[in-house]
Amino acid sequence: MGLIDTPMLRVLSGSLDVNAFRQRVISSNLANVDTPGYRTRDIDFHRALTDAVVSSPEEDGNGSGGSTPVARKLQGLIERPDGNNVSADREGLLLATTQLRFSLSAQLAKDEFHKILSAIREGA
Repeated sequence: MGLIDTPMLRVLSGSLDVNAFRQRVISSNLANVDTPGYRTRDIDFHRALTDAVVSSPEEDGNGSGGSTPVARKLQGLIERPDGNNVSADREGLLLATTQLRFSLSAQLAKDEFHKILSAIREGA
């Protein structure tokens, strides 16, 4: 991760990465809402987060700690006659949820850095 590596920061870093990736996947779904035959994609958030946190930086070779989540096509969604199964309402709700998770993770990471800074200042 870098100079400061705590279990909490590892989890929060993984959460930020996974949420950013999921936001790109959802945005792609929304961009293709009118594309005939396009199939909705999503990630398994909990699995991707676990993979991001459990994987060590040495495993993926780029030091980011964790593998890139995989977007998979979803089954069981209502399909329109053109073969597209994207629901703008569903994607909008997922996007809002993902943005809230990202914001919460960013705020918690900020709080964690403030705790570390406070400990450094008290020890000086």
